[in-house]
Amino acid sequence: MAGYEQDRHKKRRLTVEGDYVDTSKPSAFFKPNGGRNWTISVAIPGSVISNCRRDDQRTSIVSHIARALAVFSIDEVVVFDDSHPDSRVKNVDPASYTGDVDPCGYLDHLLQYLEMPPFMRRTLLPLHPNLKGAGLMASLDMPSHPHSTDWLPYCEGVTVRGPPKDGKGTLVDVGRKELVTIIDEVPPKTRITVKIDENDPSVAEPVDPNTPRTEGGYYWGYSVRRCDSLAAVFEESTYDGGYDLSIGTSERGIYIPEAFPEKKKKDPATFNHLLIVFGGPRGLEYAASNDPELNGMGIVKGRTKELFDHWVNILPGQGSRTIRTDEALLIGLAGLRRVWEGR
Repeated sequence: MAGYEQDRHKKRRLTVEGDYVDTSKPSAFFKPNGGRNWTISVAIPGSVISNCRRDDQRTSIVSHIARALAVFSIDEVVVFDDSHPDSRVKNVDPASYTGDVDPCGYLDHLLQYLEMPPFMRRTLLPLHPNLKGAGLMASLDMPSHPHSTDWLPYCEGVTVRGPPKDGKGTLVDVGRKELVTIIDEVPPKTRITVKIDENDPSVAEPVDPNTPRTEGGYYWGYSVRRCDSLAAVFEESTYDGGYDLSIGTSERGIYIPEAFPEKKKKDPATFNHLLIVFGGPRGLEYAASNDPELNGMGIVKGRTKELFDHWVNILPGQGSRTIRTDEALLIGLAGLRRVWEGR
């Protein structure tokens, strides 16, 4: 018992007023600052797992990537194929393990799995060989994942069979002890975003999946989009007008402080939809060289940087010969956060 008290005392810290604060439990929860319409997207190539020989190595990398996306509140992740079209495996069986034959499909599958609130995974995602190591991946613990100590006005839910008490509408499981009811008729096993009634927590209304971000200001996870090439990352954007600010990463780029110098008065960049693109083990130039459309435009090798508004080196003077993409994601987002911080 004495040892327990000594341990708790070590974990205590004094506040400005001199009171003790128990730091044995986390207190850094996401706090919204009002709704936001701007978004941040990250694009990564399927080759990020090309050097892996075992599934545990692949799931570890995907877990690190997903954690980085969640920690930095990334709204969209785009998985693009940077291999040559002729080298890609044709007729991949979607029911089989794809980590070694279809890396983009594997990344897409696991990233969607991790983004989904845990309580609905068994209902919406059937057992699959790709998920055999899913239990080893770290939790994202985002606001959209329900927690017993939190109460948020928005929830992710999955519709269930059976009529509500009054016989009208649809029952929705939102990860709480009690189901909630919506007046709309929705088929079972459908994922929806709902807003809880302030006066009656057993009643909710369906809302657009972006509403928690645009109206409430909450980070509500990331969407996953898959592309066949680097050019398609831009061309198939789901945002009206596409991305109005793009950043490519390369060891041949300029330093982040040079691209985005610090100012005495913090003035974050103005954009609606920011895109940050990371390369695989062989860089973005390799992705461009394998893209027939970019080849036809003459965008190859040194001209790859012309695709982007900024071409940056996230870590000059690195001590290792290589930086893995999952490492580059954490380093790059930490360095580039100045672009949107304060908005």
